[in-house]
Amino acid sequence: MPAALYTDEDMSALVATLLKSRGLDVTTVPEQTTLGKTDSEQLKIASSLSRCLVTHNRVDFERLHIQYLNKNKQHFGIIIVPQKNAYEVARRIGILVSALTVKEINNQLLYA
Repeated sequence: MPAALYTDEDMSALVATLLKSRGLDVTTVPEQTTLGKTDSEQLKIASSLSRCLVTHNRVDFERLHIQYLNKNKQHFGIIIVPQKNAYEVARRIGILVSALTVKEINNQLLYA
């Protein structure tokens, strides 16, 4: 079973819709009513929901991932995707989560 996903607020709503149409379990910042939260808070929220966070924000989430490792904290994965059209972004994410198990994604920083 693929990892459950949480798209942050810089990810297009169309990406979430496309991923859902592929049968993936996806929730978004607006659906969780967490708009305006910091990146650190978003990662905590994703973790509390047992979901892998999906973002375009490479710099901040690379830093947060390192902070988690240094503090021996766990998260359910972070997938960073370059900003491209929504169909390409969804395709890349779909390939990645289909190729890896939930255990392989947990606590990893991945690039799609």
